[in-house]
Amino acid sequence: MKQKEFDSETLSTYDGRNGKSVYIVHGGRVIDVSASKLWQSGLHMQRHSAGKDLTADIEAAPHGLDVLERYPQVGIFTKEPPPERLMPESLSKLLVRYPVLRRHPHPATVHFPIALMVFTTLFCLAYLVTGIKTFEMTAFHCLGGGILVAPVAMTTGFFTWWLNYMGKPVRQVTIKIWVSSTMLITGIAAFLWRILVPDVLDSLHGMGWIYVVLILSLAPLALTIGYYGGTLTFPIKSENQ
Repeated sequence: MKQKEFDSETLSTYDGRNGKSVYIVHGGRVIDVSASKLWQSGLHMQRHSAGKDLTADIEAAPHGLDVLERYPQVGIFTKEPPPERLMPESLSKLLVRYPVLRRHPHPATVHFPIALMVFTTLFCLAYLVTGIKTFEMTAFHCLGGGILVAPVAMTTGFFTWWLNYMGKPVRQVTIKIWVSSTMLITGIAAFLWRILVPDVLDSLHGMGWIYVVLILSLAPLALTIGYYGGTLTFPIKSENQ
């Protein structure tokens, strides 16, 4: 029996809105996921919209493809030639071969600057409370490490944004760009200050307190980046979808 054919325009009408069925595409198969509680609104995890070809997104997802076998195939997708994108051919081939690279590089790298900046603040506080110089040195080393890895995390973040969101304004991304830039600049300023004035924390008065404020601000900045990144990966309202 010949399968019903869907083009992009026809498929887009099955978006789950106004009581419509919820269809998605994987590997050319049009699958009806209307029975899934996670697709009731036509939007899965506040990121994936129904009525589209989600092949790359599904293959990069943390769950296996076996979940799709629970739902019926209702047709086949007649894919139109993709719009031209300014992407090197080598990069395009790499993403086709390893779809995991579409989303995972940034989440994997962003944890390092977040952790290092938070520990910079914590070890600095430990020094201020105990006076143990080793804590202050550890905070300095964490700060240096955080500064080194932050540009890597920011670069992978821009790549993920360009690749998956077409560089379009996304509230969480906009906040992360500004906060991460502020954190990096703050970190560099504190690091250079500490190099020029090694005993800046030995006698807290005047300008020394400004240095302390810079260091203490790193943890909330880093945690803010982690929070808004988390709302993209694990949307708060996902349980109600």
